[in-house]
Amino acid sequence: MEVADGTAWAFHRLGTLYSDQGRLREAETTYKRALDGCDAWDPKHTLTLRTINNLGILYTNQDRLREAEAMYKRALDVYEKALGPNHTLALRTVNNLGTLYVDQGRLREAEAMYKRALDGKEKAWGPNHISTLGTVNNLGVLYRAQGRLQEAETIYKRALDGYEKAWGPNHTSMLDTVNNLGSLYSDQGRLQEAEAICERALDGYEKARGPNHTSTLRAVNNLGALYRVQGRLQEAGAMYKRALEGYEKTLGPISVTTHNPTLDTLENFGDLYVELGQVADAIWYYRRAQSGIEAAFGRESQKYVRLSQAIASVQSLGRQGRLQRAWNKITNRHP
Repeated sequence: MEVADGTAWAFHRLGTLYSDQGRLREAETTYKRALDGCDAWDPKHTLTLRTINNLGILYTNQDRLREAEAMYKRALDVYEKALGPNHTLALRTVNNLGTLYVDQGRLREAEAMYKRALDGKEKAWGPNHISTLGTVNNLGVLYRAQGRLQEAETIYKRALDGYEKAWGPNHTSMLDTVNNLGSLYSDQGRLQEAEAICERALDGYEKARGPNHTSTLRAVNNLGALYRVQGRLQEAGAMYKRALEGYEKTLGPISVTTHNPTLDTLENFGDLYVELGQVADAIWYYRRAQSGIEAAFGRESQKYVRLSQAIASVQSLGRQGRLQRAWNKITNRHP
């Protein structure tokens, strides 16, 4: 039993390493081997629950949202029964469920989860604990998704201030918040501030996690979106190309087709080609994105409907030589 115990923990740690490196397929296989080693144990065993929760995070990152929700709810049910609803392990899973609900567009449910997690973490660990600040950042993401931009900025700055006080100005934990603040500034038209922040985030991700980690590639995509807004179209294209190739390399040919950040990059490529007047290329990228959205979220999703409208506008007005009007109809959305 001791050998099996040690082996299962080793697989768990290796899975976490692979996940941090963006090697998601290897991480999934390794986590499942850890779970296999836990079969003989009590289902409330710490390693079993941690591995289940980490698989939920992994599935969320791969946009396998139904599988992720099942994992989180399985872990949360056991945590609440065995440890109580305010135990820190339960609160971490509550936070993860909030992130999942954001990805699914269930924003009210997400806000309730984040606020529950934040209240519990502040009581357990204080306002500047790294886990507390992670939930603060997530609440900022939610507010931005809801269009509550001033509240989002306040929340992001609270998170950054906490990270800097606790960990210093260059700690990797604050990179997600830096990147998010750059995107928010772009939304607000504060483009010079946005560029400086986005470049800071990308540099930090590259040093901490490597050039092809999914977090790095999201920062690459965001910088490309900013360059497009600034009219620097060739630079934007280079960034989108780098992001897309990185996602394909990291996630593999299957998972990449329904990976939400990859689909965002494909859509951004379509937008770019509309601006460049290249109708066929724009439609090709829009359709690639639409196919992935249909597989991941169904035809009822807002993204699918929006892309259908974009394709129709480009086809119709492009034939009449009025691409700029098509572009005007499909812009004013988040990159």
